[in-house]
Amino acid sequence: MECTVSWTGALGTRSGMGFVAETGSGHTIVMDGAPDAAKPENGGQNLAPRPMETVLAGTGGCTAYDVVLILKRGRHNVQGCSVKLTSERAEVDPKVFTKIHMHFTVSGKGLPATAVDRAIAMSHEKYCSASIMLAKSAEITTSFDLVDA
Repeated sequence: MECTVSWTGALGTRSGMGFVAETGSGHTIVMDGAPDAAKPENGGQNLAPRPMETVLAGTGGCTAYDVVLILKRGRHNVQGCSVKLTSERAEVDPKVFTKIHMHFTVSGKGLPATAVDRAIAMSHEKYCSASIMLAKSAEITTSFDLVDA
């Protein structure tokens, strides 16, 4: 796996904190920093997600992917899955994630709560590289709602 991240500055200038990531699979992700009122040249323009937000989003994508796949492999009629991640970060550098809560909403026909609970646990214990990696610095908790669709 590879990725190239390039500084774009602000609107093509060499000021600001905009970046574009080009992934090995041929996709791009735009990122930007938060505005800095004290030193505008050091801040972003709030035009895209922050890099740490993309880490959180990627972790959510990783675990939701696992949950859907595990349920499908178990021949469950899963029809929807979303996960809302809330986090806390350290107050001093490096501002690592210290707590992450993932709340899943899973919908389907006759989905057993035990199967959903097991899929979430399997993702966090065995399959989701991102959440397993982040668990080295953050306490990760999960919950879920089950919607019969």
